[in-house]
Amino acid sequence: MARHVYQATLRWSDMDAYRHVNNVQYLRYLEEARVDMMFTLGQREGAKTLAEGVVIARHEIDYRRPLVWRPEPVRVETWVTEIKAARFQLGYEVLDDDGVYARATSVLVPYDLTETRPRRLNAEERAYLERFLES
Repeated sequence: MARHVYQATLRWSDMDAYRHVNNVQYLRYLEEARVDMMFTLGQREGAKTLAEGVVIARHEIDYRRPLVWRPEPVRVETWVTEIKAARFQLGYEVLDDDGVYARATSVLVPYDLTETRPRRLNAEERAYLERFLES
């Protein structure tokens, strides 16, 4: 299946006192890629309800090597690793042509904001997510 590719822009303010991108900024890169995949692309391609309520249940990040500021963006590749009735998991890599800077996973839960409770994935959401499913 396909991976979603997002170009994340590095900001000078992303760096910390050690002159590399701070670990917290990686969560922002993942968020930008996830929003682009689920909300922007998802709304265009039939999974509009993903933008109506999805919450993060868990993040896990393995930092592979330091990333320092440069004007060129890094790629954030995103794919689906698991789909269950009321949750799904995304995998990510933050990388460029020289290698991988971080690998991460997120567990996401579809959420009904009106009822303030988790909900099940609907058929359209499942079909959209299956396009990005890798095992």
